[in-house]
Amino acid sequence: MMFTTCLIGSFLAAVSGVKVKISELHDMGLFSIQHHGTHRVAFLFAPVVATWLLCISSIGIYNIFHWNPKVYRALSPIYMAKFIKTTGIEGWLSLGGVVLSITGVETMFSNLGHFSALTIKIAFTCLVYPCLILAYMGEAAFLSRHHEDIQRSFYKAIPEAVFWPVFIVATFAAILRSQAVISATFSIISQCHALNCFPSVKIIHTSTRIYGQIYIPEVNWILMCFCLAITFGLRDTNMIGHAYGLAVTTVMFVTTCLMTLVILIVWKQGIIKALTCLLLFGSIELLYISACICKVPEGGWISLVLCFIFMCIMYTWNYGTMMKHQFDVENKVSMNRMLSMGPSLGMVRVPGVGLMYSNLASGFPAMFGHFVTNLPAFHEVLVFVCVKSVQVPHVSETERLLISRVNSKELGMFHCIVRYGYKDIQQEKYNFENKLISSIVQFVESEEESIEEPTHELSANDENSNVEDHGVSLSQNTFDKSCCEENLLPSSRALLVMMNGDNHPEKCFYEDESLQIMKAKEFGVTYILGHSLEKAKNSSSILKKFAIDVVFGFLSKNCRESDAVLDVPHTSLLEVGMTYYV
Repeated sequence: MMFTTCLIGSFLAAVSGVKVKISELHDMGLFSIQHHGTHRVAFLFAPVVATWLLCISSIGIYNIFHWNPKVYRALSPIYMAKFIKTTGIEGWLSLGGVVLSITGVETMFSNLGHFSALTIKIAFTCLVYPCLILAYMGEAAFLSRHHEDIQRSFYKAIPEAVFWPVFIVATFAAILRSQAVISATFSIISQCHALNCFPSVKIIHTSTRIYGQIYIPEVNWILMCFCLAITFGLRDTNMIGHAYGLAVTTVMFVTTCLMTLVILIVWKQGIIKALTCLLLFGSIELLYISACICKVPEGGWISLVLCFIFMCIMYTWNYGTMMKHQFDVENKVSMNRMLSMGPSLGMVRVPGVGLMYSNLASGFPAMFGHFVTNLPAFHEVLVFVCVKSVQVPHVSETERLLISRVNSKELGMFHCIVRYGYKDIQQEKYNFENKLISSIVQFVESEEESIEEPTHELSANDENSNVEDHGVSLSQNTFDKSCCEENLLPSSRALLVMMNGDNHPEKCFYEDESLQIMKAKEFGVTYILGHSLEKAKNSSSILKKFAIDVVFGFLSKNCRESDAVLDVPHTSLLEVGMTYYV
């Protein structure tokens, strides 16, 4: 809701006296350089905002001493109370315009995704806040002597000698604030996609050194189209300002409500502290929101319309995704049915490794049953891969993959859960299949170690047992080892002897399985993905049919496919078509 109006409003806040078409040209230029990366764009304009703050603070100091040195008294909140008491309803309605004095500043918080919280705190406390206070005090001092110039007080208060240099700096500073909003939009869209609240989009890393700096082409150009449409359609800075004010104040109140939940649930500080925070900040924000709501017919409706559109898209996508997952859970193939088919599951096992992607963390997806019904054959090593986003920002590489075996080792089937944080990008730069196969081999070896430990303990306890029983044990181990070696290739048998030193024959089965997995990989890895079509049931309501068949279907067809999101090579891709009736 806030991003589009923020892009236009931040520019208007700095250069409110400039014609609209200048902001259009600057906005288009800003959008066109986004693909160069956030760090490069920020580097180009970072010195500008510091120059801008120093300029307005210097002009503020000049105006304070030149026009009204006693203006510092306005810092007292007593004057605000007197203003509301004196003006009544008109003073309350004017708060919708007063709130614009703080809008634009909050866009700098968008950089929290790229800088630490401590950095932002230091910048605001030591630079931003003092400069803004001096600038507004200076403007107030000028207005105390020039009541007739209230519409253009910002530029009227600038000394004539430095007017054009300040105007140029103001223009570039507005562009920088817009850049912060665009960068924040990219980050939020990426996180919403990870939480299944937004369709798949193309995400490009723009920095090899700084994590989290991304570029999303589709979102970038959609933002530009929205900005141009609003600017060309309204051609009124006051209407855009009203939309901007309502958007910002609403976001502030929502943030306060969420902060209350954090205090109560995450920090566990008690309901009294949580309510104190809500009442202290929420009451002030509701006062501003109530004034801005009265401006809905005069431009505030823009924020409400944009909010409704994006809310419908996000809710429909999340609903369709959840219904699809529910269908998979309800129609998954049971383990008993699969095991009743025997070790080979009644199908031909072909050489190679198959990676079947599904939304299920356990069990056999319905896509697998549909696949083997139409083609009764699959790979000798089959891995069910489930990509999940967990409720933490980042997941370390050591905890990324979670491997488990599907029943007995004769099936040659594994489950792998690939875990990402909601700030992680689900498109790896390394070779995923090599890392996955390596993790599976390590899992098999860990199973071997867990079985070998009780064997060693048994040998230590039986050290003084009778020779006859010991001899039987030796002959049995020798028999098992010879049987295993007969099933190995000469090179595999040599490797096995070299690794085990011919002293631990009980490792044979597991070393043999590891070698079989590596050999299967040499035949190739096939990625098996579902190409599904969601349809609402005939008994569904008209609203549900419209949401699933029309809206969700349109988004599914026009968003990025799963193979592109997962960075799957097309030469190794096998798609299984299915229709889901939800």
